Parts: sequence; C-alpha cells; structure tokens
Amino acid sequence: MYLEKPEISTINQISIEEVLNDYYIACLSRQLSILGRREVHNGRAHFGIFGDGKEIPQLAMAKFFQKGDWRSGYYRDQTFMLALGLLQPEEFFAMIYGETDDKLNPSTGGRNFNNHFTTSNLDENGEIKNLAEKYNSAADISSTGGQMPRLLGLAQASKVVREHPELKKHLNNNVTGNEVAFGTIGDASTSEGLFFETINAAGVMQVPMAVVVYDDGYGISVPTELQTTKANISAALKGFQKDSNTNGIDILTCKGWDYPALVKTFSDGITRCRRTQTPVLFHVRELTQPQGHSTSGSHERYKSKERLEWEKKTDGISQFKKWLLETGKADIETLTQIESKASKRAKEAKKNAWKNFTDGFVQEIEQLNSVIKKIKQSSNDKIDGTGELDEIKQRTFPTRRKYLSFAKRLFLEIHTSSLPEKAELGNWISNFEKSSRDSYNKQLYREGVDSALEVKPNAVKYSAESIEMNGSEILSRNFDALFNKYPNLVTFGQDTGKLGDVNQGMKGMQAKYGQHRVSDAGIREATIIGQGIGMALRGFRPIAEIQYLDYLIYAHSTLSDDLASLQYRTKGKQVAPLIVRTRGHQLQGMWHAGSPMQMLLGSLRGMYLCVPRNLTQAAGMYNTLLEANEPALVIEPLKGYNVKELLPENIGEFKVPLGVPEIIREGTDITFVTYAWNVHHASKAAELLEHYNISAEVIDVQTLLPFDKDHVILKSIQKTNKVLFIDEDVPGGATAYMMQKVLEDQKAFDYLDTSPRTLPAMEHKPAYGIDGEYFSKPNVELIFETVWEMLRETDVKRYPELKY
Repeated sequence: MYLEKPEISTINQISIEEVLNDYYIACLSRQLSILGRREVHNGRAHFGIFGDGKEIPQLAMAKFFQKGDWRSGYYRDQTFMLALGLLQPEEFFAMIYGETDDKLNPSTGGRNFNNHFTTSNLDENGEIKNLAEKYNSAADISSTGGQMPRLLGLAQASKVVREHPELKKHLNNNVTGNEVAFGTIGDASTSEGLFFETINAAGVMQVPMAVVVYDDGYGISVPTELQTTKANISAALKGFQKDSNTNGIDILTCKGWDYPALVKTFSDGITRCRRTQTPVLFHVRELTQPQGHSTSGSHERYKSKERLEWEKKTDGISQFKKWLLETGKADIETLTQIESKASKRAKEAKKNAWKNFTDGFVQEIEQLNSVIKKIKQSSNDKIDGTGELDEIKQRTFPTRRKYLSFAKRLFLEIHTSSLPEKAELGNWISNFEKSSRDSYNKQLYREGVDSALEVKPNAVKYSAESIEMNGSEILSRNFDALFNKYPNLVTFGQDTGKLGDVNQGMKGMQAKYGQHRVSDAGIREATIIGQGIGMALRGFRPIAEIQYLDYLIYAHSTLSDDLASLQYRTKGKQVAPLIVRTRGHQLQGMWHAGSPMQMLLGSLRGMYLCVPRNLTQAAGMYNTLLEANEPALVIEPLKGYNVKELLPENIGEFKVPLGVPEIIREGTDITFVTYAWNVHHASKAAELLEHYNISAEVIDVQTLLPFDKDHVILKSIQKTNKVLFIDEDVPGGATAYMMQKVLEDQKAFDYLDTSPRTLPAMEHKPAYGIDGEYFSKPNVELIFETVWEMLRETDVKRYPELKY
C-alpha cells in the first residue's frame, strides 16, 4: 500500500488515498512496536527500542524527503523508514532477533541494535553510485547525539556542489546540490555537546540541514525541565534564529499529534531549506511514548497518573483518527478495516521473520543430531546427549552459542576415547564455529580490491639532483599533486585554509584550489570529523585536520562510535573513506606533546593508524590511502616540519605500503621496534651502541593498524634473539600492544635468549620544556642503558653493572 510521493505544499494537495495510506503505515508501525516489545518479554529477543508515539511527525516529514536526500537519525525512526519503503515489516523483526543474513536484515546483519537503519552507498565494486536516485540513510549509532556531527558533512556536500556544479562529474553525479540532509534526535539528547556544536557549525556554514527534535517530555525518566534551559529547546536556541541580515538557523515549532499542521510546517521549512540552503530546526512538541523508553523498563514508574492519562488522550494515532472522522475523509468502518489490515500484516511479518531466523541453521542442527545419535549408539548408551539437545531445541530462543557450547562439552567428554564419531563431531564443531564467527567477526576492514592493503607500493625515487628542503615543504608539494590528481579531494580544519595549517603543510593550497576545497573551521573537533564522515559518504575524499593529537579526544566519540565502526556495523554496505590528519608526539607541554596511542589502539579498530617518522613517509601514506576506500588516522611528527629531507622525484606518486615495517638500520645483537619520532632516538642510540661493539637493528613499524603483516620483526628476532619495544605512550600502552603482536601472534618468544623489554614514556603526561620532555619520555641514554641491562642478562662479564 506504499505510494509514490507527490509534490505537495499543503494538506489540501494530499489525496484521500494517500492520507489513508499514512494511517495504515501509522497503525502498522504501532503494531510492530507493540509486538516487538512482546517478543523481548517473551524471551525471543534480548532488547528492543521502538518509535511508538512518533509516528505522525515522521509521516509528515517523509513527504518532503526526496531521492538524493540523506537521513542521519536515531532509533525512533521506524515509521519514517516504513513510509519511504526503506524498511519492510519482516526486517523490523529480523533486527530484533539479531538475524545475521544480510538479505533478511540488510540494516544491521545482526551486529547492531534494532531500529538502527542503513542504506548502502556502494556498488558491488566498492564504488559510490546512483545515490541521487535513491533515498539514503547513514548507518545509525546508539550514542545519543552521535548522529549529529556527520549530518553537517552530509549537508555540506550539497552546498559545495551547488556553489561549484563542475564537481558533479567528479562525484559521478551523485550530488546535485539540491539535496537536504535530515537529522532526527530526541529532545533530551539536545543536551549533548555534539548537538550544540553541530547546530552552531550549521548556522555559521549555512548548509541545507534539517533537524527534527522529538519532544515527549522526558529523557528516559528525567523530565525536560531537568534537561533543557527553559524546558524548551526552541526557546533555548532563540539566539540562533536567522534574521534577514545574519546567518543562523530557522526554528519552527509544531505539535506532534497534529497531522495537517505538521504537513504544513514541514512543507514550509523543508522548502525554504532546500531553496536557500538555510538550516532549519523543527521542534515537535506534545509527543508521547506509549511503551516507555525501551523494553528495559516501564514508564509507569516515573510518570504521574495525570501525565499517563494525558498521553493516552493526546496519542498521535488517536488524534489522526479523530481528524479523519471529523473531516469526513473516512468513516469508522474504513478505519477499522485499515487497523485490522495493519495488525494482520504485523503478525504475519513476525511469523515470517521468526521462521527465517530459526530456519537459519536447521540443517546444521540436524547434522549434529545425527552425530549425537551415533555417539549414543557406539557408546552403548553410556554417552547420551540426545536429551540435552532436545532441551536446547525446545528453548524459546535457541541460540548458536547454546548448540556450540553443548557440542564442545560433549567433545571434551569423548576426546580421549576411540569412538569413531569423535572426528565427525570435531568437524561439525569446526564448521559450525567458523560459519558463526564469520557472521560476527569479518569485514572490520575492506576485503576487496578497494582495500588499502591492495594498493601496490611505489618506492620513493631520488636522483643526484634531488634537493633538500624542510619536511613541511615536501608535504605541501605532495598535497599540491594530490589536489590536482583528485578533483573530489577536500580538506578542512582549524587554520587549515588561509594559513595553510600551523605547520604550513597546506601552504598555498587554498589560494590555488579555492575555499570550497581547502577551508578553515572553528575550534570544534567533533564536527570537523563529522564534516569528513558526511562528505565521504557522498563521494568526496576528505582530509579532516585536527590541529594536535592531544585534541583528538574532543572528537573521540565520533571517531570511535561512528567512523571506526561504520564498515563493521554495516557489513561493508557503507563506508566513509575519511583521512584524519593530525600531528603529535614530541613538542612542548602536556597538551602539545602527548601520545595517547593506547586509547586509539583500543577504540579505533576499523580505521588504519599511521605513525610516520618523517614527512616524506607521511606523504607516501596519504598517496596510498587516497587510492583505497578506507578511513585512516595519520599522525605527522611535530619535530619533522623543519627537518631537511630530500625532495622525491615522484612526488604525489610514491606509496608507502600499510602494515609493512621498514628496517632503518641492520644489526645482529638486538632488535629495536618503534615508530614515529622515536625512530630517530633509536637510530642515534644504535650509533652510540656501535662504539661498544653492540649491533642494533632498528625497525620502524610505520603503521600500528595494521601491524607487521609480513612478520618482518620475527625475522629480525630470529637473528638477534633480543627485542626492545620503544615509544612515547604510557606503560602498558602501544609498547605492550606491539609486544603482544610479536610474541603471541608472530610466536617470537621461542627465539629470545633474554626477557623482552618495553621502554615507554612515564605514566604521567609529558612535562613542559626540553628538560620536561627528556625526563618524561625515552631518550638516547635511556635506550642505551636498557640495552646494556638486557645484554648483561646473557653475559655478566662482558657487560659489567652500569652504575652512575
């Protein structure tokens, strides 16, 4: 009963057929919410969160969502997705059950909560295509307010193309410049800094962004008066209202149960937003939440009887029904038939989805059942697992885990026996575990031809005529080549534009390529990353600059929750190949010399983490990443900008392979494993050690994610039998990570003749000044002393105790 949307501006232009279709979708969505909650409480699912009470504004909003537009919403938007045909009822239940079949559950594939929606932005070859011809939804995240930063970038893409239509062809005509980016958010989540940062940035930038705030009076159990100034977000944002001679946003308010008024309000706001690219905020008030926040609790515990009675009377579907009857658009018999049809369809969808889910591994369970019967027969009924297997089959929610756990325990019981079925059970376990793990543990990174690991390396070339220049100038010349090579390459950040960044790596780029491609941004790290995510989703190749590594923490939730998990949580259906550029490690003081690699390694899996030792290496990494389709963080070494390097002949073309360490200096007595500026310290320490006939091999890992995929470090340890890991992170951070990778993954422990050692920085942040740095972080003398102690463990006479 889904209809193509006509062009409308008032309620009078909507046909009765469409209005009744809206009523059907509202009723269907409500029934899905009710049945979904029951499925959780009946034990068929673990958690559910739904959009009941928000149906009517979502129907009105969907009327003005056009092909090419983007949604960046949150977990209440099921009615909106149903109205656009982007969600089928069976998919709704598949998400609740955790269905891992992509065809049955295309939005989450069992990797995310229910009501987290996505549409693919890639074709089968990993290329963005035809986005202007479809409705688009960025992949949802649960973090409240987390959907806001990327919304800014989704809108910015349209603004850039409208002002520079020549870019259309470089984006495969996926962006026309007339699209609107729609964002939805709960009223309580407007208290988040991400919301205010995004609203402010949109008001400054004047991008076509429409934000819909669903206001049902509560944030879980906390009422609005404890959440928002004046208990009214539109009143609180009054200073953001755009006037005739200012920038800013339009602010419109409406009641969430008033269908005709909602249509008129959305028509006015979206039409203006699309035409003038002025951001708009819709504050939708007087909404209800009939089933409470989620399946985890009951709203009767925190709402008064008066409030509950008011919500019952003000329920959007009830008010919609009343309006239909009062205006004569439908009679009670027609509406009753629609309600019955919606209820029947919801129940049918639940039945179908449950059958699909439980049939997903029926064949494997039948095979297990056959093996169990054979074991029982061969053991003369001494080993009988048939009863426990039958009990598992009868469970309300028969999980893969339960079957696998049962099979493994049975195997442990018979593994010392000579039963012929032992091998058959072992094979079943191996095959079932592999297929199950593949459902959950694959596609953290791209796995096809667009993977960064598939980019062919290209060595840097020099000649006798190669000249020396500052590292910053080499980086600038490389960026110049890249902006010329990739017309869809853009960059933005604090001081990135006119100044060319604080270290001049982008010097001259804005003057040459324009403000639309090289631009400044305010001090707002989260939305700088959000700009990059949104623009990358739409086909741009953005480089988002965060001025210093220490300030990356202000954007950390956006990086971790959104960008780094995007490929994984969509099973590769959506990708944002954003390159995050920053600088870090050794400079001066706590907040300009940090190296929080432990935090990044623990939270940014799904991104590549590049740690070049100089600016030529950094340039080669940018060259590699721009030929791939994956996000990455590149940390340029702060001390490298004014250090002389040779200018490569093949600027813009040489490529550093990711996950391939470089042996900087060969040696035979000990292996140094390090990265970034510590490569220079390690090299100097190796030179000092050489005076004492100690030969150190210095290895620059180049990237921490991925890490030494060809086991270069293992080969070195097999030769030296000793290893020292060095970096500027806290103890237990990246040095511990590298040691685990080498000793466990590469199995290097067997080749050591003394304990492996780590030499990280101190536990505190680096102190100020050259002396503060010296006493906070590894230095040449500390490396020498550590090596001497290690060698003393193997030869006390040759290496006497080192005492000052």
